[in-house]
Amino acid sequence: MSEITPQENNLGAEEFPAPEAPPEQRVRVYAPESKVWVTYVILGVTILVYLLQMLSEFLIGGDYPAFLGMKINEYILAGQVWRLLTPVLLHGSIMHIGFNMLFLYRIGPGLEKNYGSKKFLILYLVSAFTGNVFSFLFTQAPSLGASTAIFGLVTALAVLIYRNQNFFRNSRDSLINIGSTIVINLFLGLSPGIDNFGHLGGLLGGLAIAWFAGPQFAARQELDGYHIFDQQPEKKFSITVLIVIIAFALLAVAKTILF
Repeated sequence: MSEITPQENNLGAEEFPAPEAPPEQRVRVYAPESKVWVTYVILGVTILVYLLQMLSEFLIGGDYPAFLGMKINEYILAGQVWRLLTPVLLHGSIMHIGFNMLFLYRIGPGLEKNYGSKKFLILYLVSAFTGNVFSFLFTQAPSLGASTAIFGLVTALAVLIYRNQNFFRNSRDSLINIGSTIVINLFLGLSPGIDNFGHLGGLLGGLAIAWFAGPQFAARQELDGYHIFDQQPEKKFSITVLIVIIAFALLAVAKTILF
């Protein structure tokens, strides 16, 4: 019987099969899922209202929706308190609505996914309210536009990334970009015809909600992987929003009493 010897390579060394690489280990990470729809509803409603403004201009020669809803201090003092919120739906030009809706389209979906649709809508509306209250307090000029709410959203996004840096890629660069955007827009807001007090008020409203009750993520290991969840209590968000609304409402009431 002939002996079977290992096959030799060209160098005369014995060849053995190479060891197989260990299988790649993957860690599954599950993030909270929230469908984005509020952002697109806000976009659609705001654009629809602007089309009504244009139609009003064409048919009767005046912007009737703006007359009914923009921030006009005299009418607010007369009891038309809805004007502390309705300006968020109104705009003065195509460029005005274009910039605001572009910002909303860029940052809204991501923020809504992290906050959830209901909280995102509340954040948007409360920022609009606080912005218009600040405008009511510090300037007599009529104003309109969604930038009060947009400033609240941008600030909330900055706080979200800052407080959850381990869950965001390039968080430092993102914070620098957001901070630069806020500073530049506040600087541009010093130009005539721009309601910078409205911007500042929206920023403060969004900052208060995001800082005290915004998402605070943590990861929990389970058998199927890591599950990311928001450890912020639901009740804390409701209480914070209520405090912010009451605080700014009292400021507005104080002005109506004093003036």
